[in-house]
Amino acid sequence: MSSKGKILVVDDDRLVLATLTYGLAQAGFEVIDADNGDDAILLAREHRPELALLDIRMEGLSGFDVAAYLREYLQIPFMFLSAFADEETVAKVKELGAVAYLVKPLDIHQIVPAVEAAFAQRRQNTSLEVAPSAHARRDPHPVLDDLQALAVGVLMHRYSLARGDALARLQKLSASEGRSDVEQARLLVEAVEMLAQPANVK
Repeated sequence: MSSKGKILVVDDDRLVLATLTYGLAQAGFEVIDADNGDDAILLAREHRPELALLDIRMEGLSGFDVAAYLREYLQIPFMFLSAFADEETVAKVKELGAVAYLVKPLDIHQIVPAVEAAFAQRRQNTSLEVAPSAHARRDPHPVLDDLQALAVGVLMHRYSLARGDALARLQKLSASEGRSDVEQARLLVEAVEMLAQPANVK
């Protein structure tokens, strides 16, 4: 069976890593896995995956460190998998430009469509620099721009929604408010950042 594509999966939780690796392999992907950032970078340089799925908080190099390296030196797109949606995390994800931001806990059946959509987007436009208006509305698992991905991740986390349901909620909200999805996502993310500020005052 031909592979759907090569993906690097990085998580320092061995159980999560094994679950992701098995699920993505079953879905037809060639999976390279690592449980720390140093190994992730070495494996990325050796195998040149088409996409990386990165846990954010790990001992040693963080997912952010790995993502920055992949972007600067290997031009490999990445998506984040995190249990956190605090102000600092949200800001860093925006800055790095992930193709998706998925909030744990997630079922493998929610992750696979997001990964498949990211691969489809990469093949459609290898630069991944597509204007939000170019995303196909009919795609049940569209690749979102970074703000939309953040907003969907926040909705998934806050309301325990599947990715598609969270996206539908965002689109319904933007339609009812007469805003674009991107503008609605920006307002939602800014609201989360504002709410997070008091907890982060040092």
